Order: sequence, then structure tokens, then C-alpha cells
Amino acid sequence: MNCYLGLDIGTTGVKAAVFDARGNMLGVGLQEYTLETPAPDIVELDAEVYWQSAKSAIRQAVEKAAVAPAAIKAMSVTGQVETLIMVDAQGTPVRKAIVWLDNRASEEAKILEEKFGSEDLFRLSGQTEMLPCWPAPKILWYKNHEPENFARTAKYLMVEDYIVYKLSGRFVTSCGLLPSTLYFDIRTNKYDAAMLEALQITAGQLPELKNCAEVVATAQNNDSLIAAGTLIAAAPLDHVCGNLGSGCAEKGVISETTGCTLALCANFPQIVYDESRQLSTYLGFEPGNFVLLPWAPTAGMLLKHFRDEFAGSMDYKEFDEAAAQVAPGSEGLILLPHCAGAISPDCNPFARGTAWGITLAHKREHWARAIMESVAYLLRSNVEALQKMGCTVKELRSLGGGAKSKLWLQIKADVLNLPVTVTECTEATSLGAAMLAAVAAGEYKNCTQAAENMVKTAFRVEPGPNAEVYEKYFRKYEEINQLVMPTYKGEL
Repeated sequence: MNCYLGLDIGTTGVKAAVFDARGNMLGVGLQEYTLETPAPDIVELDAEVYWQSAKSAIRQAVEKAAVAPAAIKAMSVTGQVETLIMVDAQGTPVRKAIVWLDNRASEEAKILEEKFGSEDLFRLSGQTEMLPCWPAPKILWYKNHEPENFARTAKYLMVEDYIVYKLSGRFVTSCGLLPSTLYFDIRTNKYDAAMLEALQITAGQLPELKNCAEVVATAQNNDSLIAAGTLIAAAPLDHVCGNLGSGCAEKGVISETTGCTLALCANFPQIVYDESRQLSTYLGFEPGNFVLLPWAPTAGMLLKHFRDEFAGSMDYKEFDEAAAQVAPGSEGLILLPHCAGAISPDCNPFARGTAWGITLAHKREHWARAIMESVAYLLRSNVEALQKMGCTVKELRSLGGGAKSKLWLQIKADVLNLPVTVTECTEATSLGAAMLAAVAAGEYKNCTQAAENMVKTAFRVEPGPNAEVYEKYFRKYEEINQLVMPTYKGEL
């Protein structure tokens, strides 16, 4: 039996999962860690912690799967992007990793934006603005503030590249991890010579480039449970792997994740730019494909906040039951869920949550349902924005904690007037990485075939008779949103 392992390097932990060739999850492991934040805007972690955590998560997954390490034919590494690790000629980290959340390079970001111009940087990278968390300004900060370490650095790696190096001894990366580095050109799939010159580094100091689902290396003898000879495949960032792992290889199927935040992932068969500069462009899970990633800062977080602060001792099941007693539209109570600002499709960091149509008849259960509806309205706004850019949407695959609520799923299906599907595997990101490994190993000829064989549907929620009611309420939500959004200006 061939097995495949997906390794997901998250912000605060590493998750590993072992799957068979039919997508059945045999074992999963998690090892958490705590980031170091010694000062404002400084977020670091000893690179060795990533490696030790990866080994621990792999060991847990393999042992729970009860398979021999040699049964794992191939693996892939995905996860966070923009975390930068600098190593010397012997592959030893020169300093602690600069985590993606780190914003120390604000001045360097301004310098690079002035030098290259926001338009050229947007076309180069697909990123809507130059931010200090991107690796390019971090390297410039590193050169300016730690010149001795800068002189010792032989390679600049993403955290996934570092794990691949520890497994194989090779410095190699996936193009799908690099758009937000700002030194990789998404149009050519090459490093940008002008940016490297500005940073005073060379292409030789960066890992070799590979496409997603390509074999990047073969594991050598190492002190993890990954056996020598195991193939290592290139994978894109975690959201794109989750999109694949939920079965979105077919045209017209996009993924949405309702966790603390709301995130969508939509595939395009050609390069696409959001000219409104609200959605960033990334590489998809197959060469030549691209994705847009709309997201919103609050979704499930808003429901949790209301439950914890205003709903007493109710658990989520009781919350669902209460909300289910309320008619669609919450008797006229409409919420704007922008409690931590708005990102897409409207971008306004000063936006805040708003309630419209409150009456004395509205009780706790009305607010519970109105919160669910507000997230569904926001989801539809983002889906419509994707459709305006040419994205075909005929079905959504739902991930995250929100997918556990059948009421919320039904509300989403009714508001969007589209079917919403939940898959069996709860670890879609790791499954997506394992699917890419299976393609690289020749188990399947492409990602579409892998999805057909490895992704299983748990259940599908069809739009119901409330879709017509929600059409009216969604248009009212849009009217209120467009009326109120311009009033958010960061001042009283």
C-alpha cells in the first residue's frame, strides 16, 4: 500500500497527516510552539524549533497510522509563507527565523516601493501593496541592520524550504510559495533580477525553483521518521492546498473557510489581477493556474464573541437550536460584520460592525441568526466580486469550524442560491499536500484525477425555499453596506 504524507507548517504549530492512495486519513499529528515577541513588530523563532516540531508531528502521524516509514512513497510540505530563514554555507541558521508576522522592515518597505513603484510591484508579485512582512524588505532590513550576519548568509529560505533541506540536503523551493516574497515574478516564474540587485543578493543565494506537484528532492538519511528514498514534492501555500484538498480541482468549484476569519480561494486558468487592488494573486496548485484569495477579518470570531459575552452558558449546539427557531431574515435585523475592519470586497480598515433594524422584539436568538446571516451575506459579496472577474462558481466547498453547523451551511446555500458541500476529511490542507505528493509520485496523472480519487463528500446542502427570501435581504444588506461604508473614516 502506497501512503502519502502532507506536512503543514502553521504559524503556531506543525501538523502532519498520513493518507492512503484513496485519501483515507490513517494518522495525524500536531506539535505546537510559541513565537517569540521580544518587542513591538518583532516576531521570531529558532529555526530548529520548526524542525523538531516537524519531526514530532511526523512521528505522531506515522505511529497513529501504524504503517512502516518506508510505506510513505512521497510527501509534500506546505504552510505559512513569508517566514524567512537565513543559513550559512553549511546549512546552519545564521540567526533566528523572522516570522511572517514580523513588521520591523517598515522603512525598507517604503524604500522599495519608492524605488520600483506600486504598479510595477503589483504586476511583478500580484500583491496589492508593499508590506514590511514581505521577505524582500526583511532582507533589506537584514542587510542594513545586521551586516555581519548578512555577509555570512549563503541561502535565504522559506520555512518549508528549510524543512526540505533538513530532509534531503537540497536547497529547493516551490514557486507556489513565492509570490509574496516580492523578489519572484509571477509572470515568468523566475526570480526578479532588478529586485535581487536592490537587495544585493544573487539568485544563487535562493533555492532552486520547482513547479507544484514536481519532485523537488529525495529524502536522505535523517533523524526523522521519513525514510531515505522518500520523494518530496513541491506544494503551494496552505490556503491553496486546502482548496485542492477540499476537491476544488474541477472548474466552477471554489472553497470557503469560516473559521475565526472568512477566507475564499478561487482558481483561474490564467494570470488574473484585481485592478481594484483588494485581492492578491497567488499561484495555483498546477502550473499555469492562479488563485485569488478574498478574505474578511471576522466571521466565526464574531459568533464566538457574541456567545461568550452575551449568551451566557450556551454552547454552539444550543446556539444553533435557538437560531433555528427564528425565521429567515431575523425579522428585519441585519448586521454588517466588519467588527475588525473590512478587507474584501470593500477595503476599509476603519469599518466597524453595524446593526440595522433593531426592535424590542429582537431577542438573543435573533442576534445569533443575524450573525450567521451577516457572514453569509459577506460571503456572497465576495463570490459576486469573483464572478465579475470571470470566475465560474457553481458550488462551494465549506471548510473550518463553520462547516460543523448545518444551519449555517443551509443559510449560506440559501443566500448564495448555490449548493454547499462538506468533505469527509477534516484536514484538507494536509490532504491537498498529500495529493500533490501522489501526483508527483505518479499515483495519479494530475490534480483533477487525484481529487476524483482522494476527496470524498460527506454531504451536500442544496438551496431551499428560503433562497427567494434571502435574495431580498441580501440586496438590503448590500444597500446598507454601501450607504454606511463611506462613513467609516477612523474618526468620531
